[in-house]
Amino acid sequence: MQHFLDTNRANWDDRASAHAARTGLGYQVQRYVDDPARLSDVVRFDRDRLGDVTGLRTVHLQCHIGTDTLSLARLGAHVTGLDFSPVALAEARTLVHETGDRVDFVESDVYSALSVLEPGGFDLVYTGIGALCWLPSIDRWAAVVAGLLAPGGRLFLREGHPILWAMDERLGDDLHLRFPYFEHETPLEWDDDSTYVQTDRPMTATKTYEWNHGLGEIVTALLNAGLKLTMLVEHDSVPWEALPGQMVERPGGEFALSTRAGVAPLSYTLQAVKPPR
Repeated sequence: MQHFLDTNRANWDDRASAHAARTGLGYQVQRYVDDPARLSDVVRFDRDRLGDVTGLRTVHLQCHIGTDTLSLARLGAHVTGLDFSPVALAEARTLVHETGDRVDFVESDVYSALSVLEPGGFDLVYTGIGALCWLPSIDRWAAVVAGLLAPGGRLFLREGHPILWAMDERLGDDLHLRFPYFEHETPLEWDDDSTYVQTDRPMTATKTYEWNHGLGEIVTALLNAGLKLTMLVEHDSVPWEALPGQMVERPGGEFALSTRAGVAPLSYTLQAVKPPR
């Protein structure tokens, strides 16, 4: 497992510097500097479902370069971002220094979060898109989420649907389910010099390891960790061109299938609450 973690960290270190470039590509981070009211597309998509977060002690797990993290702070939350990539955190700290948003950042992998953050210290645990596929055990993740939440606190998760992760976009213009839907001990191994947004250079740390987790496995893991499911909404769109050549961009940065839209869920929003004592 350490080999998988180290390999994935090297890839995310490489991605972070490319994603944070001020060339107009990547995450276009200069927009957050120029517009102090700007929210990320991911946070804005779920704005109504997220509700009022003013004053909530919030941790954003797998925060990457911090665009969703600072968006939560702009909505009034007291936010800590956690990520295992030191390069991503350096970029995130540089960004919030320039924007003036008050966000703290902590370096750790998700499974070690309870050793660097206060157990039971958060009203909101937030996890954005494209995070769970990097974790080998969904049960361990759910236990960490439950451990971080204060009684009455909630998890807010927007994630790519496991059906999407099971699709192979390389097999032509039709939809093909090829990869595991359920969690497997052995990860899928990838070697790819591209990333999910346009960048001005290819990746050099190209190898990654990923695990899928079925929707039932995710929900059951949270229930077993003592949380109560309060929302599960499936969407026919996802905030990147997950199936190149088969998708059309909608307003707000969401991508949907260009033909047979709605034939499969592409992402979902989930909320779960830790019962009060």
